[in-house]
Amino acid sequence: MGITRILIANRGEIALRIHRAAHEMGIETVAVHSTADADAMHVRLADHAVCIGPPSATDSYLNIANIISAAEISQADAIHPGYGFLSENAKFAEIVEAHDIKWIGPKPEHIRTMGDKVTAKKTAGDLGLPLVPGSPGAVESVEEAKRIAAEIGYPVLVKAASGGGGRGMKVVPEESQLESLMSQAKSEAKSAFGDDTVYLEKYLGNPRHIEFQVFGDGNGNAIHLGERDCSLQRRHQKVLEEAPSPVLTSAERDRMGKVCADAMAQMGYRGAGTIEFLWENGEFFFIEMNTRLQVEHPVTEAITGVDLVREQIRVAEGRPLSVAQDEIAFKGHAIECRINAEDPFTFAPSPGKVSYYHSAGGMHVRVDSGLYAGYSIPPYYDSMIAKLIVYGRTREGCIMRLKRALEEMVIEGPKTNIPLHQALLKEADILNGDYSIKWLEEWLAQRESES
Repeated sequence: MGITRILIANRGEIALRIHRAAHEMGIETVAVHSTADADAMHVRLADHAVCIGPPSATDSYLNIANIISAAEISQADAIHPGYGFLSENAKFAEIVEAHDIKWIGPKPEHIRTMGDKVTAKKTAGDLGLPLVPGSPGAVESVEEAKRIAAEIGYPVLVKAASGGGGRGMKVVPEESQLESLMSQAKSEAKSAFGDDTVYLEKYLGNPRHIEFQVFGDGNGNAIHLGERDCSLQRRHQKVLEEAPSPVLTSAERDRMGKVCADAMAQMGYRGAGTIEFLWENGEFFFIEMNTRLQVEHPVTEAITGVDLVREQIRVAEGRPLSVAQDEIAFKGHAIECRINAEDPFTFAPSPGKVSYYHSAGGMHVRVDSGLYAGYSIPPYYDSMIAKLIVYGRTREGCIMRLKRALEEMVIEGPKTNIPLHQALLKEADILNGDYSIKWLEEWLAQRESES
């Protein structure tokens, strides 16, 4: 049975992205919002809107009872969680389905399995995905950690089993520091996630972060839509993403893509997912799987022509995938810049009123944003306010178009990181595609030391 009304359990540009896909399919939308987001663009455009609480995300966008009540009040027959907030909360997915509302996302058991990093790593290994050498599961004692670290060789990485964002993660260069750093990692993990479980893995020297977009119909059929290179990161937060990766050959893409798609088919995975790897010297190592739509999904859409949100909705309706693997062609190159309301080099948040806004435009330029002149960016949420996505027939052409689009984009009032993106696009390593996950932080440190 087809979906007629989708409640969008999110805010900002992703809520608007889901609204647009739904309307193009003839489906009504319900915007939920905190009091701080009453004037947000997705609230203005949706067919229905329900206030679900005060500004704090805990009391609004993370308030499961209020969101379910909003769905019942508005008679929504499906919920799309977007990314962040409750998108990878298996309990929420179960509650949605228990209320006879379609969950536009993976099966709750798959969200739960991949949400725990220890279980995810074991599952990935069982499905044939290549793993970073490390502990087979949680490490219970310092003695066990020392034994495993000696086997895989220093440096090693102590990682929290729950959560992410770099918290509960420590690099251990030698055995003498293992006990102290493991204790710190456990303490951080307990404080941030309420769970001090940690595991060990080999620390890779200078890897790239390459992820594969996968899609399953829930009935054992799955495809991949190529990879994205997300190596430009600061504190484990992505800044710029591109597809395809400058370092992969088409043969490597096909091989790893097939490994990922086969794993998802074996799992019976449903909907959109991303399998993340560290890549070094031609080898892939599984890091984690995100059981949701990614922020950077537009670059995949640009090079494949597949609307991933539309595909999510179709699969939630019980329909088959609209494309087969052999129908997916990878054409051209796409880059996404995350535009944040923050100082471009100190990264201090910069909320406040947008006095003037002019979006970049032109051929093959896409801006996903809920900004408008007069809108006040609230201080309560993530600082990302827009995504600039540019496509070109070649990587060089894409970069030239991106430079032009960044020049055109005007956001007055709050500070933004547009100058950071412009500075990056002057660097030879970026222009040549020769960078790793450490590149940006090293570049920023050098820039600071020179100023």
